Amino acid sequence: MSRRWLGALAIALAFAVAAFFLGRWQWHRYEGKAAAAHRITSHYSAPPRPVVDVLSSSPMPLALEWTRVTMHGRYAASQTLLVRNRPHDTAFGYEVVVPFHDEAGATVLVDRGWVLNAQNAETLPSYPAAPTQDVTVTGWVRPTEPSLGRTMPRGQLASINLPEASRAVQTPLLGGYVVLEVERLADGTAPPRPTPLDPPDTDLGPHQAYAFQWWAGMLAGFVLVVLGARREYLEGLDEADQPRGRKPARVRIWDEEDA
Repeated sequence: MSRRWLGALAIALAFAVAAFFLGRWQWHRYEGKAAAAHRITSHYSAPPRPVVDVLSSSPMPLALEWTRVTMHGRYAASQTLLVRNRPHDTAFGYEVVVPFHDEAGATVLVDRGWVLNAQNAETLPSYPAAPTQDVTVTGWVRPTEPSLGRTMPRGQLASINLPEASRAVQTPLLGGYVVLEVERLADGTAPPRPTPLDPPDTDLGPHQAYAFQWWAGMLAGFVLVVLGARREYLEGLDEADQPRGRKPARVRIWDEEDA
């Protein structure tokens, strides 16, 4: 094999290695989405459990995400916090989070929903306040979000980071927060609330198919090299099989005249 084809083979090998790792990357993304979808489908519609049976003061394990919980107690409505830059459909706004004192003695942060931004950045939006009387809350637990490391105005958060929220309300919080499903007052009615958050996404996306495509593509470079080298080899055989043309005999002018 010529040096040119050895170089092409090296390029094909490099492409195969890159395709292998790109396939692994897509496969890991698929596995992450599949695990999240499994957590959602196994927890989302299950009977609710007491919140203190699911959450503790320690950070919530990811395996418990979207577990459905219930609790009875009162909101600390005066300690409501607004979480900035939260998307909903095609708009941005705030999520309204409020500490909730469960009758079992624990305090958990509850995300009551979303409100649209005000007309300008200096003005906070209006929203339905949390009820001040006893209420039964049902929702789903989520883990704390990463801190964005920003200094926020009083009463606002950059993310639902529970240590930062705990400092803001000056109250220890459980190790996960609750996304509100429904609130019920003693008479069975539901108080006004912000716009409910969208259900979690269970779509697995195209990552599994992309992984298989990358892995199948590992052979593409080698196939091209083999086909190209074979074609060059066959063309060389064809040239070798062609008979070389004989040169016509030279006839002297006087030989033609003698004839």
